[in-house]
Amino acid sequence: MKTLLLTNTRSKVIITTQVAKTFFPKLYGLMFRKEIAPNSGLILSENSESILNTSIHMLFMNFDIAAIWISKDWVVVDKCLAKKWHLAYVSHIPAMHVLELPAFQFNNFLVGDKLEIQTA
Repeated sequence: MKTLLLTNTRSKVIITTQVAKTFFPKLYGLMFRKEIAPNSGLILSENSESILNTSIHMLFMNFDIAAIWISKDWVVVDKCLAKKWHLAYVSHIPAMHVLELPAFQFNNFLVGDKLEIQTA
């Protein structure tokens, strides 16, 4: 998987992320992991903006996460605190990417925030 550095231009938070672009890595996501590092995340990336294709499930998750939906222009369009073992979460606005982060990162991202990306 490709690694990216994401910087929130408003909060200045920097996240090191892995990018999942194919079916099985996106389906598996963070399932079965015991934890995720504080400044790490996983991006589930689609080829186009969608509500349905960027939905997530929390089955077999051992912890809650911050789910951040991002447009093709790397702008935050929606977010939620996703609870472990909850069936599904969807964005209210079409997105191209879902950023999954430790739950404590939830307040560091607001709808409208612009993210800058760099290859790690």
